[in-house]
Amino acid sequence: MLKKSWLFALMLMLMMVFAAACSTTEDTANEPEEAAENTEETTEETTEETTEPVEVEFWTMQLSPTFDDYINGVIADFEAENPNISVKWVDIPWGDMEKKILAAVASKTAPDVANLNPQFASQLAELDALVNMDEMVPADVRGEYLEGVWKSNTFDGKTFGIPWYLSSQVTMYNTEIFKAAGLDPEKAPSTFEELAEVAKTIKDETGKYAFFPPLDGSHLLETMVMMGVDLTDEGMTKAAFNTADGKAAFDFFVDLYKNDLIPREVLTEGHSKAVDLYQAGELAILSSGPQFLNTVKENAPDVLAATKTAPIITGKTNKKNVAAMNLVVPKQSDAQEAAVKFSIFITNAENQVEFDKIVPILPSIESALDDPFFKELPANPTPIDEARLVSAEQLLDSEVLIPPMKNYNDLKTAMNEALAAAMLGEMSTEDAIAQAEQKWNELLAK
Repeated sequence: MLKKSWLFALMLMLMMVFAAACSTTEDTANEPEEAAENTEETTEETTEETTEPVEVEFWTMQLSPTFDDYINGVIADFEAENPNISVKWVDIPWGDMEKKILAAVASKTAPDVANLNPQFASQLAELDALVNMDEMVPADVRGEYLEGVWKSNTFDGKTFGIPWYLSSQVTMYNTEIFKAAGLDPEKAPSTFEELAEVAKTIKDETGKYAFFPPLDGSHLLETMVMMGVDLTDEGMTKAAFNTADGKAAFDFFVDLYKNDLIPREVLTEGHSKAVDLYQAGELAILSSGPQFLNTVKENAPDVLAATKTAPIITGKTNKKNVAAMNLVVPKQSDAQEAAVKFSIFITNAENQVEFDKIVPILPSIESALDDPFFKELPANPTPIDEARLVSAEQLLDSEVLIPPMKNYNDLKTAMNEALAAAMLGEMSTEDAIAQAEQKWNELLAK
């Protein structure tokens, strides 16, 4: 069971790495008074109780069989409170979800509730295929969710999903490597500038690498935002990163690579390689969600024993990233009211805390963080316990840094390819940034 749990956590992080950031779009609380009144009337109408039997088909990603008892328990509790509603749970392999949900929407056989990440869900929202949760969810319930995470489900002024589980990156570091390098084992780097200095010291003194930036996912874009780089203009119509800050962000990675302060594999391998190196004792720092310590516990208990946790490393903005997963309700559902009701139920504080106690993830309901599980260490705490508290403590100051964007995967690839060319010396930083800018402008104009 333990092995399945950490394997799920690994897949969970891979799914969440594409999550989107807080939108600048204003929510309905800022609309004119008359429009707000109309919204409240709509909410009352759409959430009116029904007595006719209703079935809600609920799709998740790779939660079965590891979490059968939990999911089935939540469903049973919901059905007991709502005897006219039954829930049919369908679990989809995580690698198949996108193509299956697209095919289902196209054939008008979509589920009533689906578990997606904000970036992919926004593609369905762009097609106007998802219900607007600002209309379907009462205002007092909307206010229970972490504000920045709720807004990460916004596209074109509409909220397309309800936040479910979260992962907040922390800095996990091997104190034995720090000691061998003559560094203070009680003090991890807190900024990228400090990280570069620590990387040089560790390499000079031990021959090992300090960290492994996974450039296959959204890490580069998130780092640029934390460094103070604006990726696009406010309307997301053109690139805005060809600036001094953007070039400095590229130079940060280029200098580390050219000076052999990060592994060569950063250009060919991703986050899983960072985990492998860390649990092998060859990497001093692992920036990730605490759930990956379950992998370390399974494969390298000695490394886990030497691990301490600190808040996420960030830039001059002091921004911290959080990855989110959500629940969406397709418009073609014949059971929209029941589907939203179930989505609110499974994401309520009590149910989220119960889920978080099974796998090291975080809740999207702010009041859930008041549970002692996120505030108090047990007797004889493990590094995993300590990481959970650090992760939960910084959650209120965290946000999803990359907003839902059209053609997101292509945008991300264009930036990563430009940086790789600069790191390999195939072009200057200036030319690489200009190349990425041109490609982004083409994609944003589509």
